[in-house]
Amino acid sequence: MSDSSPTPSLYAAREPIFPRRVSGKFRNLKWFIMAVTLGIYYLTPWLRWDRGPNLPDQAVLIDLANRRFYFLWIEIWPHEFYFVAGLLIMAGLGLFLFTSALGRVWCGYTCPQTVWTDLYMLVERWIEGDRNARLRLHRQEKMDFRKLRLRVTKWLSWLLIGLATGGAWVFYFADAPTLMVDLVTGQAHSVAYTTIAVLTATTFVFGGFAREQICIYACPWPRIQAAMMDEDTLTVGYRSWRGEPRGKASKDADAPPKGDCINCMACVNVCPMGIDIRDGQQMECITCALCIDACDDIMAKVGKPRGLIDYLALSDESREIEGKKPRSAWVHILRPRTILYTVLWSAIGFALLYALFIRPEVDLTVAPVRNPTYVTLSDGSIRNTYDVRLRNKHGEARLFELTATGNDAYRIELEREDDNIVEVPADAAHLQRVYVIAPKGTAPAGVDTMDLRIWVEDLQSGERASKDTTFNGRGQ
Repeated sequence: MSDSSPTPSLYAAREPIFPRRVSGKFRNLKWFIMAVTLGIYYLTPWLRWDRGPNLPDQAVLIDLANRRFYFLWIEIWPHEFYFVAGLLIMAGLGLFLFTSALGRVWCGYTCPQTVWTDLYMLVERWIEGDRNARLRLHRQEKMDFRKLRLRVTKWLSWLLIGLATGGAWVFYFADAPTLMVDLVTGQAHSVAYTTIAVLTATTFVFGGFAREQICIYACPWPRIQAAMMDEDTLTVGYRSWRGEPRGKASKDADAPPKGDCINCMACVNVCPMGIDIRDGQQMECITCALCIDACDDIMAKVGKPRGLIDYLALSDESREIEGKKPRSAWVHILRPRTILYTVLWSAIGFALLYALFIRPEVDLTVAPVRNPTYVTLSDGSIRNTYDVRLRNKHGEARLFELTATGNDAYRIELEREDDNIVEVPADAAHLQRVYVIAPKGTAPAGVDTMDLRIWVEDLQSGERASKDTTFNGRGQ
């Protein structure tokens, strides 16, 4: 006989989380970081930087059309992508450093998902009220006019924030004032409108509805962080040896003693991830420290010492149980792992700065033309052909002179030029076909290749650059 009982569902619907408003030093720190990061994101494309008449005056610009990246006085060319790669490596090492020292502080304070979720929850609290009011509204099954008005107002506010977020992003890739006019007048490229629409939708959904689910299910970092942390990492934790057993103190002298935790649930009610920090370390915890503010407030009200929930290191647990003071925070932060990360991070940073300040304003690349490898002319001389790409990183056009060294007999000719001088436009690359000719008898008998160095000189500044290559052709 078959079992007719229904198959249990493996899917659990999301239970919305309605964090309670809290105040304290960590909440104030999060407000400050949110204001700074959002200010940087929204305002940076509008900052101006005068680079001269031939260059864009936007302080930060990713110019994909011309393959340039501008940051204040710094201009990154495509062949200098190693600067971007170095910055990405530094960002990764910085994340490892802060995680090994202080847990998931990136997630709790500066992650874009956290910042925009905080902003969305702030708007939600302004419109619908604090935790209890939002809970009542959520549990109200009837969609009356008041609930509909609050929901529509909230969603429209979220949508405007998402629109500003997507709009600010595209401003990094074109001149912001010009693009703004084009967007408003309908003259912008369809890619701009598509990008804004996608980012508006993702910001609206991720910050308004998905929230903690992005951190738990979509982000890989919660699963990686364990490799960065150890027993000396300072992270948000609950002093169970001080707080247990939970419960309010009884006036009955014969009642068993209680710990400092009065089981008020304040730490749970303020958590944006909906977890109970008293259950120990959990993957969902983003180390935002709001539970510390909530618990410290309660401890002050009931006349007990603060710090029941605090930044803790597991290695100090035995010391505190014995009644000893925990070690200094610097003892936990300055340990071999964090020192190694700091040294690597600093070394890459100094290397990038060194490379940035020594890079020339004149540059070239040389590519030999291999079809044919060389040509024997009627007088017996041998000619090699090269494609030389000249880069002028100045804000005005410059005259460059090309020469060849390696053998005194080398003669150089430029395609479409009467002499060895070529003009390169401002902040541009110029591809020049170059012929290098060696008279008959230049190469010793039986020699197939000779050394060749092609030089370029800026006739205005005198700055020079060179590239080594080979000259092909069997000597007679």
